[in-house]
Amino acid sequence: MELKTIGLTKKFGSKTAVNDLNITLSNGVYGLLGANGAGKTTFMRLLCNIQNPTFGKVLLNGKNIVGLGEQYRNLLGYLPQNFGYYPDFTALDFLLYVATLKGLNERTARKKSKDFLEAVALSAESNHKIKTFSGGMKQRLGIAQAMLNDPRILILDEPTAGLDPKERVRFRNLISAFSKDRIVILSTHIVSDVEFIAEEIVMMKSGQIVHFGKPQEITSEINGQVWECLVPTAYAEKYAATYNTSNLRNTDNNQTILRIIADRPPMENAVRVQPNLEDLYLFYFKGETEE
Repeated sequence: MELKTIGLTKKFGSKTAVNDLNITLSNGVYGLLGANGAGKTTFMRLLCNIQNPTFGKVLLNGKNIVGLGEQYRNLLGYLPQNFGYYPDFTALDFLLYVATLKGLNERTARKKSKDFLEAVALSAESNHKIKTFSGGMKQRLGIAQAMLNDPRILILDEPTAGLDPKERVRFRNLISAFSKDRIVILSTHIVSDVEFIAEEIVMMKSGQIVHFGKPQEITSEINGQVWECLVPTAYAEKYAATYNTSNLRNTDNNQTILRIIADRPPMENAVRVQPNLEDLYLFYFKGETEE
């Protein structure tokens, strides 16, 4: 399966949210990274055919998704940042309702609903009303509804928002198991989640793709620009505010190790280290916030 964009552009008045994107996606897991206003959500909505492009097109196996209509939507699973639900529905009733909208027959709908409630660890709450759920539980329910129709293209906008570390591990395992022979695109503000799960990274800035490739490949841009420095813990916050710091960790003897992105050694004791995806993110988006 191949999903391809050609000159994909979306304008809102004088603002260009997505600018002339040309990208080809095949089966696999793609992590979408970018700060506030980068165009991630608009890009995902264009791929879902929820919004129409101003210019350009999206092709599935060479055919325009606009012309495919229902045939394309049947292949699609989507979790928006804030998915709609009925608070007085139970979790099971909500999934059965969504399954009906997606055209599943009653027997399949019930089986899939129960299977995915178990997959997202909500079986025990299946008969509880959604309005009683925590934010993390609602998010897990949203992930379940996106996967109900066994989609060949799964698009998840901030799927790990509100999930605790244990729930994020469960989510990563679920996506890894689900992603065979599918296109999975996920956006998350937790860079480590993308680094663990994504085979390819799509990094967006100002509506354009600034990097596209495997995590270990795209970080090569900042080879030689990531350093670790040992400083007294009492001064750690001051140094962290001064330098572009991606991480810090305390050690014994009131010392702190700062991980700093800089084109030259920031301190005399600086040791050059291998860059990771979070370092690259900070390199591009220091001071910017997530969408």
